[in-house]
Amino acid sequence: MKNNKTKTRPTIEEIEQTIDKKLTAAEMYANRPRKWLLYMLVALCIALLVGWSSKDIRFTGLTATGTEVAKGVLHGVFGPDFNLMFGGSDTDVPYLLLQTVAIAVLGTLIGAILAIPFAFLASFNIMPKPVAYVVRIIILMIRTIPSIVWALMWIRVTGPGAACGVITQSVCSIGMISKMYITAIEDLDTHILESLDAMGCTPFQKIRYGVIPQLTASFISTTIYRFDINLKDATTLGIVGAGGIGASLVQCLNSRRWAMVGSFVWGLMVLVLLIEFVSTRIRRKLAHGA
Repeated sequence: MKNNKTKTRPTIEEIEQTIDKKLTAAEMYANRPRKWLLYMLVALCIALLVGWSSKDIRFTGLTATGTEVAKGVLHGVFGPDFNLMFGGSDTDVPYLLLQTVAIAVLGTLIGAILAIPFAFLASFNIMPKPVAYVVRIIILMIRTIPSIVWALMWIRVTGPGAACGVITQSVCSIGMISKMYITAIEDLDTHILESLDAMGCTPFQKIRYGVIPQLTASFISTTIYRFDINLKDATTLGIVGAGGIGASLVQCLNSRRWAMVGSFVWGLMVLVLLIEFVSTRIRRKLAHGA
């Protein structure tokens, strides 16, 4: 016996609906926004900016001193001073790296704690708009000044040393961390707070069970990210006398002690790679729970 396969023919209504969909898609494509004029304007602005920027920037090649320094640094990287790299005195690489990490840790923690009230005061969903605008202007003013300028100002107050680096990184961290905290606070799920309010929870209970669980992961992730930045900035701040490994590195560069320069460079590379690996794992666990 043969199996008869019956094919259902589309009805007239289904055919009309299919034609209407095709016509609608064709009309949408025909009425698509034509932004070629905007794209041309953007390309023209970029070309003008590149032309204007390159007008006063001329590369005249490497100087004799620059070539010598580059060769010296490469020689130091491939032939570092192992006594300096693994020594235990306060002028060796391990101690200076630990001091750099300590500056970054303290600066990040103090900045992260101080950024919390700034972030809540600058959030539109918590504070009145005039108050939030004033606090945001203060945060913007903090972020406008580069960290090296802050260090040059604070070094006149505290004198050269690690304390200047900690204060500088604390102030600089407030600007960046507050901005990220504000975004997290304004993205709060208010339905949870409304549910807790309907259950008769006190303000402390609403903060404890409705606000903190939503913000904890974001706050920790932002703090770790800022720690990565501060760890690299601590080296730069050491150049102006704010503690850390930067001052010793600059002294070795000026005196052309390339083996010592190579030891400092290797120490910094290993430290940054280790911190980057650990912080990435922590942030991934906070974001995805795995």
